[in-house]
Amino acid sequence: MGEIEDGEADHITTDVQGQKCALVCECTAPESVNGKDNLPFLNAVLKNPVCKLYRFPTSDNKWMRIREQMSESILSFHIPKELISLHIKEDLCRNQELKELGELSPHWDNLRKNVLTHCDQMVNMYQDILTELSKETGSSFKSSSSKGEKTLEFVPVNLHLQRMHVHSPHLKDALYDVITVGAPAAHFQGFKNGGLRKLLHRFEMERRNTGYQFIYYSPENTAKAKEVLSNINQLQPLIATHADLLLNSASQHSPDSLKNSLKMLSEKTELFVHAFKDQLVRSALLALYTARPGGVLKKPPSPKNSTEESCPQDPPPPMRRQDSIPHHSDYDEEEWDRVWANVGKSLNCIIAMVDKLIERDGGSEGGGDGSQDGEEDPSLVDSIITRPREDWYEQLYPLILTLKDCMGEVVNRAKQSLTFVLLQELAYSLPQCLMLTLRRDIVFSQALAGLVCGFIIKLHTSLHDPGFLQQLHTVGLIVQYEGLLSTYSDEIGMLEDMAVGISDLKKVAFKIIEAKSNDVLPVITGRREHYVVEVKLPARMFEALPLQIKEGQLLHVHPVLFNVGINEQQTLAERFGDVSLQESINQENFELLKEYYTIFMEKMPPDYISHFQEQNDLKGLLENLHQNIQAKKRKNVEIMWLAATICRKLNGIRFTCCKSAKDRTSMSVTLEQCSILRDEHQLHKDFFIRALDCMRREGCRIENVLKNIKCRKYAFNMLQLLAFPKYYRPPEGTYGKADT
Repeated sequence: MGEIEDGEADHITTDVQGQKCALVCECTAPESVNGKDNLPFLNAVLKNPVCKLYRFPTSDNKWMRIREQMSESILSFHIPKELISLHIKEDLCRNQELKELGELSPHWDNLRKNVLTHCDQMVNMYQDILTELSKETGSSFKSSSSKGEKTLEFVPVNLHLQRMHVHSPHLKDALYDVITVGAPAAHFQGFKNGGLRKLLHRFEMERRNTGYQFIYYSPENTAKAKEVLSNINQLQPLIATHADLLLNSASQHSPDSLKNSLKMLSEKTELFVHAFKDQLVRSALLALYTARPGGVLKKPPSPKNSTEESCPQDPPPPMRRQDSIPHHSDYDEEEWDRVWANVGKSLNCIIAMVDKLIERDGGSEGGGDGSQDGEEDPSLVDSIITRPREDWYEQLYPLILTLKDCMGEVVNRAKQSLTFVLLQELAYSLPQCLMLTLRRDIVFSQALAGLVCGFIIKLHTSLHDPGFLQQLHTVGLIVQYEGLLSTYSDEIGMLEDMAVGISDLKKVAFKIIEAKSNDVLPVITGRREHYVVEVKLPARMFEALPLQIKEGQLLHVHPVLFNVGINEQQTLAERFGDVSLQESINQENFELLKEYYTIFMEKMPPDYISHFQEQNDLKGLLENLHQNIQAKKRKNVEIMWLAATICRKLNGIRFTCCKSAKDRTSMSVTLEQCSILRDEHQLHKDFFIRALDCMRREGCRIENVLKNIKCRKYAFNMLQLLAFPKYYRPPEGTYGKADT
């Protein structure tokens, strides 16, 4: 077998029901994907591979060869460290903005001081965790026995790539990947009060019904405030840079360069002005005004948003204005409109000046694309034009200075008002709010580490597939998580954590860049509401990408979770407890999967769709999946098989998760591998059970158990085995004491 030429191999035979198991050897050589060029990159991401080689008979009595490989990933520790560093930076910036809110009335000032005290403690905690993780140099694996350790709580449990490479006598070689990882959950925090899904709902209900000490802003408004603040921080320096480039072009007296610089300045300024069109900024300005010393605040203002006039609070006392925001006689509500509009007017003055300068110079018509609401000030432009001809730089400089001054005024007011919005979220129920943030950060970190690993592996195995690359930048990738958690006891909380963590992955986008050095590890940028993961590719691989990807287009993922509990605790839940959580999660995520399928069929090119439909009966599979979810059948593992099949046919990324990704996960992935061999590669029907037992007894997954608990036995007791669905039970002699 060619795969083991560079490795060491020992022949192994195992008697299974009187016949020899077809595990022919095991080897230590890593596998190249699509040639040797990818090995340096994959070796930087994947570590400590375990490889097993099999030979199984086909239905026509020929032989197929299978290579099973399991690898750790250094991303298990790299991604959490990147993410924690981002959290520290974001939180320090927020704390500084809170300090710069200016003078507040005693009530609000005391709240701010209390918030800052707790926020500083949180930053110190994150810094301590980062320090401890930084000591784990070269680590690529967190065992299941370490899932409750505080210093490792941001690290995913037992993260591995599980790969099966099939060489069939009749079909093309095929590669099947599954990322196996413990369910993203805050094990150290515990599950006494439930997981994130329940905790966030309860927190939101309590905050919505709070008294008049705080101002209630919906989660959507709070997220909007963070988004606008982030846009401000990104766009202001960009606009300043483009303004300076415009002046540089003016000093060179270059009409083409001047027009190009103006175009970029106009585009960025339009984005800047658009960011402040939301009603939230206006209401936040008034709320902050009433929180200043001397501000009259009979009832804290409740923000408007674009979809509702007021939040569900107790009816306010009669007021002269029927408004959710109180009126203050000294407050000029139109002042913000004037300040905001001045940015657009300043830009229009610059556009008019550039047009006239180029026209007088005999240049081409027009100086810039687009304009802002409002008209330029003719007196300002004409007063400069009517003077004797001067240097272009000197004529544009005062207008650029005015634009920067107007922007500075807008940024100062908007930053303070939106920071005041964030103060409301933090001020309620300290330290509960920050502990929820910590829990969500922990769960998200574990989920993101797995996602980045899966994305990078998928990218490298599909780099030479034009259809995949087109799908990647046109509609993004489906990411399907198979959950095996029960809806009983602590695993309810784990499932609630997992559901939120996977849903939060919608905030992640990927960007592929060219690697400029040997450091090919991904870099994360952004903030809690929006992350960008920069994946580096060697120059030769990068050049082969479509233009859209090379130009930096953001690539999106669409995570979905389907869960079916299979152990004895799920039996108790189905008979005496409640399975509504699992039913809700499956139904919600089916709608997300169907939505992705609809977008896929609408946006992918017709020629690709026609070929795709010939190969895949996705519509029928989706209908079958929906029927199985609606059937509410006990331990309906058909849901898992259908969801996994749809994911593979849609070029998606597959995950399988249980509490520790060790025992139930091993049963599931080995069953999936043998089912693929039977359904896709003509595995002889009489050899299905033997192949399944062989993989479980001598394959990579029993090695996974060994590295986690130093014992070659799956942690099942007899009661659990009796509760398992068909084909989920390990062979005799491979199981022992149940996991705790």
